[in-house]
Amino acid sequence: MAPAGRRRSLTQDTSSRHDPELVAAARHFGRRRFFTVTAAAAALAFSANLPARGVAAGTELDAARIGTDPFTLGIASGDPLPDSVLLWTRLAPEPYEPGGGLAEKYVAVKWEVAIDDMFIFVVRRGTAIAYPEYNHSLHVEVDDLDPGREYYYRFRTGTWISETGRTRTAPAATAATTRLTYAAVACQAYHDGYFTVHRHLAEDDVDVVFHLGDYLYEYAVDSAGGARDYTDRKLPDLYNREVKTLEDYRLRYALYKSDPDLRAAHATHPFVVTWDDHETENNYAGAISENDDPPQEFLLRRAAAYRAHWENQPLRRAQQPDGPDMQLYRRLQWGTLAQFDVLDTRQYRSDQAYGDSRHAPGPESDDPARSITGAKQEDWLIDGWRASQAHWNVMAQQVCFSQRKFDLTAEAKMSMDAWDGYRASRRRVLDGARSAGVDNLVVMTGDVHVGYAFDIKDDFDDPASRTLGTEIVATSVASGKDGADKPANWETYHKANPHLKFYNGRRGYVRVALDREQARADFRTVSAVTMPGAPVTTAASFVTESGNPGLQPA
Repeated sequence: MAPAGRRRSLTQDTSSRHDPELVAAARHFGRRRFFTVTAAAAALAFSANLPARGVAAGTELDAARIGTDPFTLGIASGDPLPDSVLLWTRLAPEPYEPGGGLAEKYVAVKWEVAIDDMFIFVVRRGTAIAYPEYNHSLHVEVDDLDPGREYYYRFRTGTWISETGRTRTAPAATAATTRLTYAAVACQAYHDGYFTVHRHLAEDDVDVVFHLGDYLYEYAVDSAGGARDYTDRKLPDLYNREVKTLEDYRLRYALYKSDPDLRAAHATHPFVVTWDDHETENNYAGAISENDDPPQEFLLRRAAAYRAHWENQPLRRAQQPDGPDMQLYRRLQWGTLAQFDVLDTRQYRSDQAYGDSRHAPGPESDDPARSITGAKQEDWLIDGWRASQAHWNVMAQQVCFSQRKFDLTAEAKMSMDAWDGYRASRRRVLDGARSAGVDNLVVMTGDVHVGYAFDIKDDFDDPASRTLGTEIVATSVASGKDGADKPANWETYHKANPHLKFYNGRRGYVRVALDREQARADFRTVSAVTMPGAPVTTAASFVTESGNPGLQPA
């Protein structure tokens, strides 16, 4: 999230994965430029070192010759299923160097999964290949595991053994699960402070973590690490520039993943990740860049960003990108207790209305042809709700879903980058939830660097209207630096938005406990991130009862 002051409006038909971008480009740049964009998209597999899906070659590197620990970026697990987890690592003995300090050769890596952290009872093991074409990353889908069980895992290559990770499988789809505790985090600008929040999260007892976007930022990081103000080390100059190329994005992930607190959180809990804008570029919309770059250029940048994102996250083969496209929205289940619909509100959205400025909603933003999800994803979401047998339906996504007025005027300004700029999209989603019979709707959000708790109203301008669900907004891990318990606009926001039940501007994470009777949200915050080691406290706790949406203090 950053102030925007850009561009025109351009309506997109977002009913497919490829055509919307090219159609939008054709409308804006004419037929000749359209063919240029088409050619650029077709050439992506051969550009910016992006091999076609599944292509990897080369000769083997003798792992015994790796003289420095290659597991500097840690390990991770993700997207737990009842019988499977995804295990991730990336080999980088020199993480701040292009290629991670490894030759352009593939490396054999052994992996193990056990039911104990001493690896006495190993239940699954194998060997995977870390290819240079994929920046020596590994994505191991371990199958045939027992549902609802904790496991330990590790990797080995040559004489080097990774740290031990802990993960878990989801309960069986038909299991009458009675309790789930998950955490949500977002927005971790390295240059704004330490990842102390992740250290506390690593020490918390949660089943799974949802990362709601802005895992990294594309902005330059100086040699002192920005607000971290390193005095005992200097970062290489290659970080002191905006990220644009595949090598840039890979190196930026290496910087973030070398952070010990982030490594600890990944090693302790399985993650479910989705992106927002900064994994590519601030406030981009589909194929439209923040600064009106030609689409053929921006699609190359997007392809590089998506490629690096998949390489560096615990994501399955189904999420592997194809040029500038990546199937990130997906559905997970936790027995019959919860269904998680993980959205992508960047790749398929129409351009922001009114130049992406703060603006009162109007004909441009309320055009029903506009969408924040794209028609295909919107249908997928609503169809999934209709088929859901879950007690709670949780929509994990990026930007504020509930109405958020910034002032007390009759024509109050709102964010055109959030769902307020796509009110027809929001109306269709809410009507879809109602028609599907979703009684217990929880929306999880990141992006705004503050913690919010909203009642989701049928009519946000009528406080007496029906409450349809609950939105829990996780504050940032580091973005925005230390923050304050009561930001300067705290009173204005509460007056302008009666459905806003909580607002806090500190850094932190949110922990949500679900059972058959209620959902409880604990807003966990730290006093500072510009210095390491700040303690964590619970700023507030709220509950919403099953079958009776609406937040109450716990």
